[in-house]
Amino acid sequence: MSLLEQTIAIIEPPNREIPQVTAKRLNQVMEDDDITLGGLRGLLLRYLAITGKRHPESPEKCTVICCGDHGVAEEGVSAYPPETTLQMVRNYLISQGAAANAFAKYCDSELLVVDIGIAANAQDIPGLIDCHIADGTSNIAQGPAMTRQQAVLAIETGIEIANQLMDKGFDCILPGEMGIANTTVSAAIVAACCGRTAVETTGRGTNISDERMQKKIQIVKQALETNQPDGNDGLDVLTKVGGFEFGTIAGIILGAAARHGTVILDGANTSAAALIAQAIAPESISYVIPSHLSAENSHQFALEKLGLMPLMNLDLKLGEACGSSLLVTMLEAVLSAWDVLDKLPQEPVETPFHQEFMRYTIPKITDKTFDFYLRTMQDLDYESLHNCQHRIDNLAKPLDSLGYLEQIAAEIAGVIGNDLPECGMERALLVFTGRQTNSLQAQLTAAFAQHAGADVTMAHLRDGLPPTAAFDFGREQSEYLSLTYPLLGLALTELDEDAPFGTAATEFATTLLNPDGSLRYEADEFLQKAPEAYRPAIGAIIGAIIAAAHNSSFILLDDEATEIIARYTELLCPEVRPYILHVQPALLQADITLPGGIIASIGLNITEAALHMLNDMRTFADTKVSVSQDGPGVSKQIP
Repeated sequence: MSLLEQTIAIIEPPNREIPQVTAKRLNQVMEDDDITLGGLRGLLLRYLAITGKRHPESPEKCTVICCGDHGVAEEGVSAYPPETTLQMVRNYLISQGAAANAFAKYCDSELLVVDIGIAANAQDIPGLIDCHIADGTSNIAQGPAMTRQQAVLAIETGIEIANQLMDKGFDCILPGEMGIANTTVSAAIVAACCGRTAVETTGRGTNISDERMQKKIQIVKQALETNQPDGNDGLDVLTKVGGFEFGTIAGIILGAAARHGTVILDGANTSAAALIAQAIAPESISYVIPSHLSAENSHQFALEKLGLMPLMNLDLKLGEACGSSLLVTMLEAVLSAWDVLDKLPQEPVETPFHQEFMRYTIPKITDKTFDFYLRTMQDLDYESLHNCQHRIDNLAKPLDSLGYLEQIAAEIAGVIGNDLPECGMERALLVFTGRQTNSLQAQLTAAFAQHAGADVTMAHLRDGLPPTAAFDFGREQSEYLSLTYPLLGLALTELDEDAPFGTAATEFATTLLNPDGSLRYEADEFLQKAPEAYRPAIGAIIGAIIAAAHNSSFILLDDEATEIIARYTELLCPEVRPYILHVQPALLQADITLPGGIIASIGLNITEAALHMLNDMRTFADTKVSVSQDGPGVSKQIP
C-alpha cells in the first residue's frame, strides 16, 4: 500500500462530542442563541473538533512555503518574469524580506521553504528544503502539467512534510506557495473541480493589465480544452492542469488530517489545492480552516465547493500565508476567551481596567467648543503618507497585493506623521459603559484586550445628564488617552448590565438606519431621533472620536452601535474620516454582536499585521527581485 493510500485509509471524522459540549456550555454562559460571538463561535468549535480537546494548548504553528515553476509561464500570463520564483526563494531565506517572513514573524510561526519544482539550480540557498521533482511543470496550454506518477509524488511529499512537522510537535500548518503563473493554474483547477468557465475563475493575479488578462483567460480556456481534466478525480486534475506546489499542499492537508492536525488556508491557490485534497479524501476538509476571501476570482467558487466560510475580507492577492497568519492570531484570542468563559463564575480572571466616572456637574459646552475642534483639526501628514505608500508599492510583492493592510499602514503614517510607523505601538481601548459593567462583558473585554496588548479604560456614564455633558466626558477621556496611545479602540457596552448583548446595536439600527443600511437622518438631527436612553452614550462616542482625531490617534471602531455613531460623526465632521478604521463589516465579516471592545481588539491585531508588513518586508532594490513588467506596477515599482 502506498503512502497516499495509507494516509487516506486512516483519515477519520474529527471529534463531534467536544464541540457539542462546548456549544452547550457557551449557551449556558452567554445566555444567547448562537449569535453573540458570530463567526468566532464556529471557529472555536471547528478547532476543538479537530484537536479533540476541550481546552487545547495554543497552536504550535509552522508556515510552509512550497515553491515550484510552471511551464505555462512561457505564455506571458504574469506581470513578472519566470526567474522571479528563484529570486523570491532567495528573498525568503537570504534577505528574509518577503511577506511570508513578515507574517510568520507577526504570528510567531516557524517558516519552512520547500523546493518542489523550481526551474533552476537552488542548491546554494541556505535552509531550502530539497524536495525537487522536476524543473517546473510542462505548459498546460499544450498538454498535461506532469505525469500521474509525479502527481502522486508531489502529494506524498506533502504528506511526508506534514508527518515530519507533527512528529516535531507542530499541530497547525499554514501553507503558502510561490511560483510565477500559479494563479493561471489555480484558475484551471477551480474551473475543473467546480464546473466553472475560464472567464469565471481567472483573475488578475499579479495585477496584470487588461490586455494580458484577456490572454490569461484564453490560456486557461485552452488548458481546459486541451487536457479535459476530470473534476471528480483529484489526481487527474493535478496531473493535467496542476502544479507541483499545489500537489504538495494537497498532501499537507491529507497528512495533517490523518494526524488530527489543523491546516489554515490562505487565499485562492491554497484553496485550489484543497479542492484536490477534497476530491481524493473528502473528510480531509474537516481539518481545514479558511482565513479570508481573496480578490482572486476563483477563490469564492473554491470556498463554496469546500463548504467553508472565511471570517475576513482584506482584499489580499498574495499567497504567502498572510491571511492565515491573521486568522491563527484570531483563533488564539478566541481560545483565550473560551478558557475564561468555561471557568465562570467560579474562577473569574482579573480585569485590570482603569476606571473613570463622569462628574455630576454639567460642563458649559457651547458652539465655540465644537468649532474649536472642527477648525483646529490636524491635517494628515500627506508627505509621510505618500512616502509610506511609496515604500509599500516597492516592497517585494505585486502592486496592491496586500489590499487593506497597505491602506491601514499608509493611513497610520499620515495620522502620526511618521514615514515608517513601528510595530508594537502603544494601544488602548476606551469603553463607555453604565454605572455597572456586566461581569461577563468585563471578562470578555479583558481577555480580548489582553491578547491585543491593549490597556483598557472603562468610562462610566451617569444617568440624568444631557448629551453635551457626555460629549465633554468622552472628549476629555479620549484627549487624555490619545496623548499617549497612537492606536485607540472605541467601544460601548450595554448600558443596562442586564440587557442582552447586541441590544444597543439593534436599537440604533432600527431607529437610525434605513432598511438598506444607509443613514436615515441628516447629521444635525440624528441625535434627537435616537432613543433617549442612548443619547449620552452617543454624545460620549462623538466627543471621543473628534478628540482622538484632533490629537492624531488612529481610531478603531467596535460593534455596530459604535459603527453607526461613527458614520454619523463622519457626516457631522468629515475631517475625522481618515483617522477611523471600520473593522466590522469592512474587514471582519464575522457577524459578532458582542460589544465592549472585542471587535476593536481584533482590529488592533489586524493593524499590527499591517505594521509588520511595512517594517519587516524589504524592497525590490534590497532583495534584487524583479519588478513588474506589466500593469500598474510598471510605473510604480523601482528595481
